[in-house]
Amino acid sequence: MKTAVIVFPGSNRDRDMFHALELITGTRPASVWHTESELPDTDLVIVPGGFSYGDYLRAGAIAARSPILKDLVKKANAGVTVLGVCNGFQILTEAGLLPGALMRNAGLNFVCKEVKLETVNDATRFSSSFKKGQVWRCPVAHHDGNYFADADTLKAIEDNGQVVFRYGEGTNPNGSIDDIAGVMNAKGNVLGMMPHPENLIEDLNGGTEGRLLFESLLAKAA
Repeated sequence: MKTAVIVFPGSNRDRDMFHALELITGTRPASVWHTESELPDTDLVIVPGGFSYGDYLRAGAIAARSPILKDLVKKANAGVTVLGVCNGFQILTEAGLLPGALMRNAGLNFVCKEVKLETVNDATRFSSSFKKGQVWRCPVAHHDGNYFADADTLKAIEDNGQVVFRYGEGTNPNGSIDDIAGVMNAKGNVLGMMPHPENLIEDLNGGTEGRLLFESLLAKAA
């Protein structure tokens, strides 16, 4: 599987993502700097976590106007698989590729901890290696992860099965509406999630639950 990771000023989980992708796919991802105008031919594009542009204006707002985003939007609309994690999720909502918005955490504090995720929809290219209802551990580290959507948008994404992961067992760390932790677009090829599956892929990290997301993507590309 050919993969690419977009890097912005302030990205700080890009190397974690490079490691996870190389370990699981056997191939080093392409690194794409935000000022480039075209993505390489690839099966999967990842927008990693961090604090692009220091989260000025709004988290992800400036990065969503970077030159590379024009081609990312074009390729996403053509069906290329896109995953945004943490700041990547924020960037994808700011770019209009995902519904809703990410606001300040309900407690107005940065949170860095392990949470539980429930797999709500296992019939997606991002979650086919999970079982519906499966609860798994995953770390979070963010300040603006409070997912919000208006009533009509929320009903639409719930009815369409676009909610892929929820915070489970009362571990919602940020106040996200309906405990939403990961949501995809209507076409099912773009997913944004606040937790960091790339940080739970080896026993040395404390567990391997996060591998299932990447293995789902690998199976889709096979």
